[in-house]
Amino acid sequence: MTTLGKRKARGAFFTPAPIARYVTRWALRGSGGRVLEPSSGEAAFLLAAAEFGGPEWFLDGVELHPESAQSARSALEATGIRATVTTADFFTLDPTGDYDAVIGNPPYVRYHDFTGSDRARAQAAARRAGVSLSGLASSWAAFTVHASRFLRPGGRLGLVLPAELLSVNYAAPVRRYLLENFARVRLVAFTERVFPGVVAEIVLVLADGFHSPGISGRLETLQVRNAAALEELPAEPVFESFTVPSPDLKWTPALIPAEPLRAFDQLLRGPEFSVLDDWGRVSLGIVTGNNSFFALTLDEAAARGLGPADLLPLSPPGSSHLRGLDFSADALRELGENGSAVKLFRPADRRSPAAAAYVRAGESMGVDEAYKCRIRTPWWQVRLAPPPDLLLTYMNADAPRLVTNSARAHHLNSVHGVHLHRPDPSGLLPLAALGSVTLLGAETVGRSYGGGLLKLEPSEAKQLPLPSPHLLQAAAPALLEIRPAVATALSRFRLADAVSLVDEALLTRTLGLAPETVTHLRAAHAHLQKRRQDRARTRF
Repeated sequence: MTTLGKRKARGAFFTPAPIARYVTRWALRGSGGRVLEPSSGEAAFLLAAAEFGGPEWFLDGVELHPESAQSARSALEATGIRATVTTADFFTLDPTGDYDAVIGNPPYVRYHDFTGSDRARAQAAARRAGVSLSGLASSWAAFTVHASRFLRPGGRLGLVLPAELLSVNYAAPVRRYLLENFARVRLVAFTERVFPGVVAEIVLVLADGFHSPGISGRLETLQVRNAAALEELPAEPVFESFTVPSPDLKWTPALIPAEPLRAFDQLLRGPEFSVLDDWGRVSLGIVTGNNSFFALTLDEAAARGLGPADLLPLSPPGSSHLRGLDFSADALRELGENGSAVKLFRPADRRSPAAAAYVRAGESMGVDEAYKCRIRTPWWQVRLAPPPDLLLTYMNADAPRLVTNSARAHHLNSVHGVHLHRPDPSGLLPLAALGSVTLLGAETVGRSYGGGLLKLEPSEAKQLPLPSPHLLQAAAPALLEIRPAVATALSRFRLADAVSLVDEALLTRTLGLAPETVTHLRAAHAHLQKRRQDRARTRF
């Protein structure tokens, strides 16, 4: 394994110098004190502290890997600054509570690699601080909590953390802990990826005033292009302020500029907007265990002699075909004629001879040994729910789409289903869902991945903002008027034009919002969407 591969395996990504200098300069204030860099690697932060702090600062580091620890000692000795680097597992050390600043870049090991005794020690350390982390938590979550407990009251915590902090559910206890244990929490976010060759996005967390009074539940945010841009900032850059409604909520809205954030928040608090969970139940799609066996093209079904008793209509795998307002029977037929898998193999208990032969063929290929098949009885009969009223795209490069399922097709787990609590006879909900409020909401309730995709888990999709039934009814004349034009724009892949039409009908004509307010909301959505997509385009 290469050196880079070994570093990735243990979650070690050494920090670009501009980031280490920026965080260190923020943290080292006053005439002197004690500084700790846990998981110090090659001591990027301690070396920055030696540069900025002077001899009045006592520098300590902790590093698990002996080679890195020795490299750090050698580099620090050359500065002439008093520094100690201890070789140890940071989670085995008892918090001292006497450091003025704790700074660094915690290891980032995902939950599926963060197992056994390593995870047990980390979770135990977090529990001692009153923070319970789920088994899905990556290594940085417990590390952040444990590191803070080495601070004296009033101390500063400056860490480089994955941007997962802002949006993933497992980080909710960490978000709460930071807000409840520091007087001020600042975030510096980047619009480009920072670490060469690493997909994960990062943020800088600058938490000031450990165990200090005056906790306000407010975040302060600043966005810059990349690490180099930090060196161009003034000594006191202007941060925007964001009030977190609840400590457990996601922090993604903090990345919205202040003016559209106020308008967005006001709309969500009023009666004009509700959430998808108020409209209907969000359901997972069918998990077959082997889509290539269960999802069939028309030619494949015919070649096997399978008939209507063996097959059900299926929205094909993926969601690229769900770009319009309605998934109709005609659209399903056209997909089938073009070779898409539009049939679900799902025979009744009394199988036809053709179905029985296909089941035997599957067993000869070992399909029945796949996990989801193995735990199902009989293995060849997938679990069904009634076809949903609406289909909701799950992984999105541009924006989520809510589509009427007039084909009454079943769906796989590449999309979600929505079973409405109340009818939508005019079919206007998918049209209204193209407004900027809903699309901006999707960027805040969903989660962004390094590849630029926006993912909506069912629990997140439930919180997708949508017009309330009252607003939809009031906007019906205006929405019906624009529906043909919106359908045309979507067929030509002109999403921005469709959004503009819906905003005009829903927000301007019906709600009476000022045009500049609507423009701000649309720009805020474009800002978060571009920020997410730009990270996918960044190359090293």
